[in-house]
Amino acid sequence: MCESSNESVNHGLRKMSVYEAVGTVLAHDITEIRPGEFKGRAFKKGHVIKREDICHLQRLGKENLYILELKDDEMHEDDAAYEIANALRGEGVELGGEPKEGKINLVASRDGLLKVNKEVLLALNMLGDVMCATLHSNTAVRKGRVIAGMRAIPLVVNKKIVEEAVSIADGVGNVLEVKEMKKPKAGVVITGNEVFYGRIKDAFAPIIKRKMTHFGGEVIGVYYAPDDISCIERRLRELMRIGADLLITTGGMSVDPDDVTRFAIRNIGAEEVTYGSAVLPGAMMLVAYLRGGDSPIPVLGVPACGLYHEATIFDLILPRILAGESIGRKELAELGHGGLCLHCKECRYPECPFGK
Repeated sequence: MCESSNESVNHGLRKMSVYEAVGTVLAHDITEIRPGEFKGRAFKKGHVIKREDICHLQRLGKENLYILELKDDEMHEDDAAYEIANALRGEGVELGGEPKEGKINLVASRDGLLKVNKEVLLALNMLGDVMCATLHSNTAVRKGRVIAGMRAIPLVVNKKIVEEAVSIADGVGNVLEVKEMKKPKAGVVITGNEVFYGRIKDAFAPIIKRKMTHFGGEVIGVYYAPDDISCIERRLRELMRIGADLLITTGGMSVDPDDVTRFAIRNIGAEEVTYGSAVLPGAMMLVAYLRGGDSPIPVLGVPACGLYHEATIFDLILPRILAGESIGRKELAELGHGGLCLHCKECRYPECPFGK
């Protein structure tokens, strides 16, 4: 039979038999697995080993324990994870409890839009010994949702790595942020002769109302207009007069001669008009802004694809607009990577690759 003895190992750990460890402080969690019954922590970091623990530890296969003897330039995994996670969190983000086995979650402290500084995240993950995994940037989240997991990989981490990670995060601030989204008062103009003259029943208004309600907004007016520039323009101005802070038009976005909605949008003074996106469905989307008031009024021209597909370009940019972002040519072009909808038989958006 092999005999146990004290033995020094790397990273400030000292190996001791369970008998010799009585009275020492456990430096790491010990996991217990009982198939079909339990999987979790049997002994918590900081637990003082007692004689009555010996049998339990041996049942878990522990004949020896590692006692932590940290050097001045080393940190325990839990302390390292806590420090870095705290540096990563920005507005709307909080720590999801205490670190456990070197891991700690970050959660949304409010409803909103998750923003991730991907360059800083990459720099941190390149350091080694520490890591952070997040949800995709621009994910709409509810309060309490886990948005990231931070972990120290080894039990003992060099302090220089932790200090560098914290410095990288502190240098930019808000590496992880949940931005508040305003609750819009949307005005909608449904365009098209076929709807205006009652030849077909409108199906766009219920879709827009449902999507506004999802974000806590409301539709304060729905108007119908034929394919006539002046009529569409009048309807848009009426919606502005009754207090709409988001204007949405549907239809009239293709290149057919009678598709004139985008020209009416220009006529009401819209600026920064961007027509066309790198997303399918939604290539003929229009985004513009009306400025001059207390805050800009976004104008969204939704093409007909919004009728036939559960998720389109409209769903990708609406949360960002509600979070106060300015969407222009660059932002719409960037969506080309991941902007191809797979048209699944059962739509699972946003739990799918579309827009990510």
